[in-house]
Amino acid sequence: MKEKVEIDIIILSYAQTDELKKVTIDCVNSLMKSEDPEEIKFNVIVVESEKSIKPFQYENTQTIYPDQEFGYHNYMNIGIEMTSAPYLCLCNNDLIFHPQWATEILIPFNQFTDLSSASPFCTLHHPKMGFKKNDGPKLGYRIRNEVAGWCLFLKRDVLRLTGKPDRNYKFWCADNDYSNTLWVLKLNHMLVTSSFVDHLENKTLNSQTIERQDELTEKETVYFDKKWKYRTGQDWVLL
Repeated sequence: MKEKVEIDIIILSYAQTDELKKVTIDCVNSLMKSEDPEEIKFNVIVVESEKSIKPFQYENTQTIYPDQEFGYHNYMNIGIEMTSAPYLCLCNNDLIFHPQWATEILIPFNQFTDLSSASPFCTLHHPKMGFKKNDGPKLGYRIRNEVAGWCLFLKRDVLRLTGKPDRNYKFWCADNDYSNTLWVLKLNHMLVTSSFVDHLENKTLNSQTIERQDELTEKETVYFDKKWKYRTGQDWVLL
C-alpha cells in the first residue's frame, strides 16, 4: 500500500471584508478538494491578520491570530514553527488549487533527490511568461517565472541550510530573497508545469491604502538591496 504523504500548508489571510474572507474560504475549499485524503494529508494553518473575526476558524484548518505585527515572513515563520511534516507549502490566500496539483508537484521530488524547492504552474500567469502546460519541470530562479512567490513548495530539511525566512521582509522582495538564498547555496528549484495552482493576483494588497501599499512594496527594496547587492556583485567596480 502506498504510504500517505503529509504536507503542511501555511496560508496568510487578511479578511478585512467579506469579499476577502471568501477569497481565503475559496482557497481552502479548492485545496481540500484537490487530492484524495487517503493518499495526501494536508495540515492547514491559516495565519489571519484580521483580529475582529477571532475566534472564527476556516473549515479544515487551524486558524491562528498572532499578536505580533504583520510581516510576510514573520507570519510564515509562526506557521512553520507550529508544523513538522516533511514537506511545506507557503501560500498566499488568493490561490485556487487544481485537482492533483500536489501529486504532480511531488513527482520531480521523487525523481530528483537533489531537488529542494518547487512552484506550481499558474494557468493565468505562466503562459504570458512563455511557459507551456505539461512541458516538463523547468529549473531556474527567476521571480514570477520559475519561482512563483505566491506558492512555494519545499522540503522542510531545506530550512536547515537556509534558515527560516528572513523576518525583515514585510511583503515585497520576500520571494526575491528566497530565490537568491537558494541560488547562492546551489539548492535546486523547479517550476512544475504539470502542477496547477492559479494565482488571483494581489487581492489583499490592492485593498490597502496607497500609503500602506508603499510600505509593503517599494520600501522593502531598500533592505533587499542592502542585503544582496554586495553579495551578488551588483555595483561592484573593477580596479
